[in-house]
Amino acid sequence: MSGIADKNPAIETVLAHQILEIIGELRNAPPAGDGDVARAAEGICYHAGRIEALVRAAKPIQLVLPAFPAKSANPEKTTGILPDLGEVIALRRLEALCVKIEEIYAPGAQLVICSDGRVFSDLVQVSDEAVSAYGDAIRAIIADEGLTHLTTYDLDDLFPGLKDHDVTRRLLVEKYAEAVEVVRERAASDSDARRMYNGIHRFLFEDLVVLNPGMSRTKVRDWAGALAYLVIQRSNAWSNLVLEQFPEAVRLSIHPQPMHSRKIGVQMVSSANIWRTPWHASVLFDGKEYTLVRRVDAEAMGAVLERENGRYAFFVMPGAVAGGTVDAVSAFN
Repeated sequence: MSGIADKNPAIETVLAHQILEIIGELRNAPPAGDGDVARAAEGICYHAGRIEALVRAAKPIQLVLPAFPAKSANPEKTTGILPDLGEVIALRRLEALCVKIEEIYAPGAQLVICSDGRVFSDLVQVSDEAVSAYGDAIRAIIADEGLTHLTTYDLDDLFPGLKDHDVTRRLLVEKYAEAVEVVRERAASDSDARRMYNGIHRFLFEDLVVLNPGMSRTKVRDWAGALAYLVIQRSNAWSNLVLEQFPEAVRLSIHPQPMHSRKIGVQMVSSANIWRTPWHASVLFDGKEYTLVRRVDAEAMGAVLERENGRYAFFVMPGAVAGGTVDAVSAFN
């Protein structure tokens, strides 16, 4: 099937579900909990309905993904502050997703990366200078790789010319955030919210305990727990802003999302840890597959640091041979 459905409701519905299935090839979902399977149809109906509305209007499928904030400052996870092969594979994979949609739907798809690095960099001990350098490098990769279906949007676009990033964060919270007490209460009463809190708490603890070696693990754990609520508060505020800016878009998420969620969780690079992202990890090639791992784990396995075409860092296991470029199709499959 190609092109726009000829105003046949049945064809448009089928096409919407086909597009959703393509997006679903990247789906990242946590293990199903009680009631999750029974509620899965809710998510399918919600997302298919939004896609079908765009198909009926013959509009491109717009996807938005808050992602690519900045590299973690934790040297046990990453090789530096700039994107490595993990980000490149992820971007190629997102481009391939849009291309696959375009193959069955002529208006195609566009994906907006809503970078949230500026939103909570102060909470995760990443400087605004590092956020800027990372964002510039992401845009350079998109341009250099010819990823024409991808664009970016960040807090700087919302407040052009405002150089005080603490002020932009405060304005975001004032206009779009709910009280942190509400975030706490939801995490205590809702299993999905609790799962999200636990995942973010764990990531924060892993970074902060390395970045603050003079602090006890107990104090770091408590600190990370308090920060996790603030990260979620600002992340939700950013989600509210993204919804306002892109009201018709299909909302993707880099976090695992249950099937009934109004966000579709996507995993852009393979990893044994469904919470791991390119900006919290390094890439390891074992001779067959590129996966995300912590830098210290790659080094412990004897992996050697190399660069794709002399540019993007990744680790290679002893005996494995890596060379050339990881193309978009193999990255997507």
